Parts: sequence; C-alpha cells; structure tokens
Amino acid sequence: MAGHSKWKNIQHRKGAQDAKRGKIFQKLSKEIYKAAKDGGGDPETNAALRLAVDKAKANNMPNDNVDRAIKRATDAGQGDNFVEVMYEGYGPNGIAVLVEGLTDNLNRTSTNVKVAFNKNGGSLGEKGSVNYMFDRRGYIAIDREGLDVDEDTMLMSVLEAGGEELETSDEVFEIYTEPQDFTDVRDALTAAGYTLDQAELTMVPQTTVAVPEDKIQTFENMIDALEDDDDVSEVYHNAEI
Repeated sequence: MAGHSKWKNIQHRKGAQDAKRGKIFQKLSKEIYKAAKDGGGDPETNAALRLAVDKAKANNMPNDNVDRAIKRATDAGQGDNFVEVMYEGYGPNGIAVLVEGLTDNLNRTSTNVKVAFNKNGGSLGEKGSVNYMFDRRGYIAIDREGLDVDEDTMLMSVLEAGGEELETSDEVFEIYTEPQDFTDVRDALTAAGYTLDQAELTMVPQTTVAVPEDKIQTFENMIDALEDDDDVSEVYHNAEI
C-alpha cells in the first residue's frame, strides 16, 4: 500500500459526487435504516448506527433526514427487509472492482450491476475473484492547507491516537488504521484539534493499476453507472487515474 494515495481518487471523483447529493442522501438513509433495524436506534450503543450517522454528517445530510431514517426503522410495523450484498468484477484493462450494496430485491440489484459492468467494458467475476486484492481499513485524511504541523508531529499524533500508518504528500496527511481501531483514532485526532477532511471505513487496494488514457472515459462511465444505482452503497477499485 505504500505510495498509494486514496486522496487522489477521492478528489478526482468529488465533483461527480457533489452532483449526486440527493441520491447520496437516499443511500445514506438506507444505511442508517438498516443499522438501526438490526441493532436499535441509539448510536451510543449501536456501533454500526454510529458509523452510519457519522458518515451522513460528513456528507452534510440534514439531521431531520437522519432522525426520519432511525424512526422509520424503530417504529413497529415497518416492512422493509434490506440485505447487504457484495459483487466482484473487472473493469477495462483488468481493473479490480468491488461493489457493496444494500437491497430489498436481489434480482433487481444483480441485474443492474451486471448491466453496468457489461455495457462499459467490464465483467462480473465469481465470489472471491478480486476481494483478496483489498484490505478493510480505517482511512482518515487531513488537508495540509493552512495546517502548521510537520510530518514528525503528525506521526506522533497518529501513533498516540492508535493509528497504524501515515502517508504524507504536499497536500494531505493520510492515516490508516485497523478497522476495530478506526473510531478511537478518529475521535482522538478530533479531540487533539485536527479537522478531518475524510474519515471512513473503506477497502484499500494492495496494489493499483494505471488506466490507459483511451480507457478512462469507459471506466468512469462504469463507475458512474454503478454509483447511480439506488441499491449500491460503495464502489471500490484499484485504478490509479
């Protein structure tokens, strides 16, 4: 993973994500609903719900939307039955792609995901075909603009917070943690006065693959099609654009 910058891909996709704000809120509501349905409506005692709510807040989702999703999950008589799904496949040039989803209709979701791959130079793979190329990690990014902190000071802060790895560029500090340590590290860095520009549990590729220039648009069309699907929560890949 050394030398890999998740931040570059985040910034590359930021404009496209901003344009889909309403759709993102819809997906976040579904994640909050699922977490509250499974573990109760109190984020203090439901770690999955706390993560979902934190993710919603990081995306500037209004509190009313969060409260409605929790209330819908905890009110008696609600009939939604969402299940988590994972699809694995390949994009153009053999790029590994993982698709996480939350759906109440498996046939609909699997069909839509397959079409998104097939129409854009990709193909679905068998279970386990690309998952082994990724590691589940906690990821935190701190923008260095206006931040008067050198790398040594940040490294000490990360280690004291319980973080595992720090990668540094001129633009950003990128911190990686074990999944079980993520919330503690995030909270410790926040308490130390740092502003976190990105904080999430994610899938980090072990190696990356450069996308040929003539395949970039095709690949981005595939990612757009997957992210546009209401049942898709996250799309991970090992492309370096």
